[in-house]
Amino acid sequence: MPAEISIPKRRGKAKVKISQKRKLLKERLKELDTEDLDVSLGLIQELIPLALRTVEEKLKEEVRKIVGIRYEHGKKNVSWGRQGGSIYLRDQKIPIEVPRVRNFKEHKEVSLEAYRRLQQPYLSDEQTILKLLNGISMRNYKKCAELIPEVFGISPSNLSRRFKNRTAELVRHLKTRNLSGYEFVCVFIDGKRYAKDGLLVALGVTLEGKKVVLDISHAYTENNTVVNQFFDGLIERGLRFEQGILFIVDGSKGLIKSIESRFQEYAFIQRCQWHKKQNVISYLNESQQEICKRRLQAAYQKTNYKEAKDALLLLYHELYRVNQSAASSLLEGLEETLTLHKLGLSPELCKSLNSTNCIESVMSQLSQYTDKVDRWQNSYQLIRWTAASLLQIEPYLQRVKGFRYLKVLRFKMQEEIKKRQDVKYGRQLQKDLEPIVI
Repeated sequence: MPAEISIPKRRGKAKVKISQKRKLLKERLKELDTEDLDVSLGLIQELIPLALRTVEEKLKEEVRKIVGIRYEHGKKNVSWGRQGGSIYLRDQKIPIEVPRVRNFKEHKEVSLEAYRRLQQPYLSDEQTILKLLNGISMRNYKKCAELIPEVFGISPSNLSRRFKNRTAELVRHLKTRNLSGYEFVCVFIDGKRYAKDGLLVALGVTLEGKKVVLDISHAYTENNTVVNQFFDGLIERGLRFEQGILFIVDGSKGLIKSIESRFQEYAFIQRCQWHKKQNVISYLNESQQEICKRRLQAAYQKTNYKEAKDALLLLYHELYRVNQSAASSLLEGLEETLTLHKLGLSPELCKSLNSTNCIESVMSQLSQYTDKVDRWQNSYQLIRWTAASLLQIEPYLQRVKGFRYLKVLRFKMQEEIKKRQDVKYGRQLQKDLEPIVI
């Protein structure tokens, strides 16, 4: 008969470490009862042992409520010893011993509500995500965020998993957020480059001047097909545009074409005047750039539409004799840079809406979070980081300057929409009547 082979069961290293941590933590809790003032004050300053003592008392209190009077006959629930467990203090796991309660009649465990809730991270990992977004690497997280030596669950792999899960939730929240409850007047649209990758970001402005991130999309170009799908998603989520929306863009032809096709007479397009200036002066030499820049600035600062357009056309004719490419750049999309002039808005509001500065400012803040990443593994990682960063930035965005005049903008757009519809339906009616004209 062959000798029996005895294979010892090995305990995982992690389990051994956690049991040791639990033992050390119990010893520290016993130190609370010491009469040594230095020791007790040191523990009080840490606060963690006090929190654990409070947790232990809370669990015991719940057990007493479930079990009832001790040694009472015919009880439904009974105490059933203790077992190893863990709870979250803030965003870090700490090992503890958990009392067990068992339903003696149904032969099953009775869960403790307090313990169940303490097993979830405080504020759904918000503190952890915030620390990682602000530049603490996952490898160094434990060194600078460890509450006490006994904590576990903050290894790089565990943090990475928690970060991915939480940022994935933020992406779903951003891309499924219902927009029907907002009354948007303006929408800023711009792209952001990450090496060879690109993102399309839309920022909405409500009637009260509040800025809201509408959506993001991973797109290499701003062509018509990509932007059409982007807008379709916004409309499906409840974006209301029947009272008119002013779109502030940098001048992409695909973007403008898509706005006109999706929103038709309800869309008002304001091309960024700053981008227009930069495009025009890029064709000129250094001695001509400063003069042209001042002339463009003076033309756009005029409050009357006709005066502003006449000044720009005069500059166009002068540029045509000097540099035809610069003149052609000025003439291209000239009317779209004067949309605010045609609506007759106040200078205070025009300062906020005549360029893409509002969304450029958001992009600058976004860079403070995303530029810390040296290498993007995939598209979804880029989307997750961007969504988490934008939602972190959003509550701190200030209202647009001159927001009190946004109601005037809404009124002006409604008047213009009515004129457009009268012309559109008048032409359609004339077209329908043409076949029966004798």
